[in-house]
Amino acid sequence: MRLYMFVAGALAAGLVGAAQAEEPAQDYSAALSRMLTATAAGTCPEDVMGPGLLAACRQQVEAMAAGLSRLGAVETLTFIRAEDGTYGRVEFYTVRFAGGHSMVWAIGGLSDGKFEVAYSNG
Repeated sequence: MRLYMFVAGALAAGLVGAAQAEEPAQDYSAALSRMLTATAAGTCPEDVMGPGLLAACRQQVEAMAAGLSRLGAVETLTFIRAEDGTYGRVEFYTVRFAGGHSMVWAIGGLSDGKFEVAYSNG
């Protein structure tokens, strides 16, 4: 199952740079969990999504809700790494769902308390 949530007009590969940050997560996990949970329920959470990500979510929410809801509730998020790139810091997490499936998700582009980047490629 492939699920995608992108900043409009941007490809995931171009969002992050090669330099990896060594510092631990800056608590992007709570926002990612909120995004995944809300999207699985068929809504795009305006409180954590910036304008570009919110617009992309609204275009894809029906398909994403179906895919995410089949995975079950978010059980755990485990920080993998952070990278600095075009949109600033992007953090990568392994997300484990109640149905037993795990996926790697990225979140970043934090501006004014909201994120402009959230995606998974598998």
